[in-house]
Amino acid sequence: MWKKIRILILLLILFVVAINAYRDQNQDWTKPIIVLLHPINADGSATTQQYIQQLSAQDWNGAQKYLEQAAQQYRGQPTYFYFNLGRELKQLPPKVPDHAALLDAMLWSLKFRYYAWKQHQRADVSASVTLYLNYYDPEQIKILKHSTALEKGRIGSVNLFASQKNAERNQVVLVHELLHAFGASDKYELGSGQPVYPVGYAFPNQQPLFPQAKAELMAGYIPTSPSRSQMPESLDETLIGDLTAVEMGWKL
Repeated sequence: MWKKIRILILLLILFVVAINAYRDQNQDWTKPIIVLLHPINADGSATTQQYIQQLSAQDWNGAQKYLEQAAQQYRGQPTYFYFNLGRELKQLPPKVPDHAALLDAMLWSLKFRYYAWKQHQRADVSASVTLYLNYYDPEQIKILKHSTALEKGRIGSVNLFASQKNAERNQVVLVHELLHAFGASDKYELGSGQPVYPVGYAFPNQQPLFPQAKAELMAGYIPTSPSRSQMPESLDETLIGDLTAVEMGWKL
């Protein structure tokens, strides 16, 4: 009897997992997209803490408008995004392993999902995606480590600078990771970081090809020559390319 009950419970758990996995990989874009943002003082500095305390949901109005316009362009109908500033968290997400083997990456993924489950509270808004924003004082940290997001689980760990001067670039990084959570892949070479032609170019048919005027968002950089590129200063210097739109379900 107890064996049958345990099997039934296991089957129910597997069913829930399967439903959640299907939902994560098949977003219904007719419904509003709720993005929950949890800021974290990643370096423990007073400067970073002061920056976090002045954050508001309105700081992401530019990202909201950018995404709604891009979705409208591809889907031909409105898609609504809402950014909600959640609680400040004290515990950092598990660090992404550098150049990790497959097993290490899988282990990190499990740790990250456990972290997200542990941090969640009933009072938190029901979200389509939850992003953990790790803020660093740019006077102490000059180069940020790679951010990441998971489609299965719809969670992301985003490294940002605690500086108004970097607010526009922060939005580029945040939206890049947000699209990862909806299935978009990187469009740059892992070794060099250079955008991959043609999918990583905003205008792959442009003649002459260089310099490009914008970055394909998932490539992250604006190609200025066959071997050089520069980071966009704001979302206005980026666009979401056709392949990225297909990966997210905005385009067939």
